[in-house]
Order: sequence, then C-alpha cells, then structure tokens
Amino acid sequence: MLQESQLDSRSEIDRLMEQYGSSLLRMSALYLKDADLAQDAVQETFLKAYRHLNDYRGDSSEKTWLATICVNTCRDMLRTAWFRHQSRIDMNSLPERTADFTFPDNTVLTEVMRLPVKYREVVLLRYYEGLKLKEVASALRLSDGKVRSRLNKANGILRERLKEWYYNEES
Repeated sequence: MLQESQLDSRSEIDRLMEQYGSSLLRMSALYLKDADLAQDAVQETFLKAYRHLNDYRGDSSEKTWLATICVNTCRDMLRTAWFRHQSRIDMNSLPERTADFTFPDNTVLTEVMRLPVKYREVVLLRYYEGLKLKEVASALRLSDGKVRSRLNKANGILRERLKEWYYNEES
C-alpha cells in the first residue's frame, strides 16, 4: 500500500509527465538523434525527478529543472561506449512538433543537429524548448554570458551553412 506522501509524489510526477513529457521527448530525440533512445532518456528523466521530487526547491521553473535532468541524462547516454560507436540520424523517426512555422524541408534541423554538442544544446533549449537565457544557463550550469556567446557562435555557424538555402527561397 502506498503511503500518502508517495501518492502525492506519484500524482505530481503524473502531472509533470503530462505537462512536459512531449517537449522533453522532442528535445531528447533531437539531442540523441534516435527516437527510441529519446524515450529511454525521458523515462529516466522522470524516474530521477520522482526520486528527487522532495529535493526540488523551486529555484528554477519546473521546466528548467526537468530540462536540466533531461540534458544531463542525454549527455550520460552520449558518453557510453556503445553510443559513441553508433552512427544515427533518422529525421523521420523524430516526434512531430506542431509549430507556428514549418520549414519546407529538414535543412535547418539537419544543420542544427550537425552543430557541436555545446552549441546544439543551447540552440535546442533556447529556440526549440523556448527557455529564457537564464533558464538555459541554469539548465546547463553556465553563466548567462557563456550561453549568449554560444548562441551567437551557433547562429553564426548556422547563418553561414544556411546562406544558400535561405537565399534560394522565392520571395
């Protein structure tokens, strides 16, 4: 029989999963470049969140707290020897995202995924997840200035790589 505090924690995790699960799954799929591994990462994220729910002090938003756990889980997965030897990217296996703006093809997303990890993760958290700069900094345990610097560098790389794609669009 579950104790009352366990029932409260369980309902709280259920709420967090309902509210943030899809978003974390999309981010994980982009980060790991594999939809199945992304599901594992999100499951692990919520297990860790459940175990440490009482440790959450509210210093950051729930979204930032969960994004931090998720990014660290994805980083851990990328560090495994098995993962380093895999070559993966299947854009069709990524979870769909309903957005206000859609690209005519996967060119932009492909170029974002080609960025070095330190630039890719700030782009994903800032633009894809919609976190504020302070939240991205908190999630990645970086200074605001470092996040701005990485975003500027990532934007410069993307601008250069997408220059022809952008200007080939008909006006």
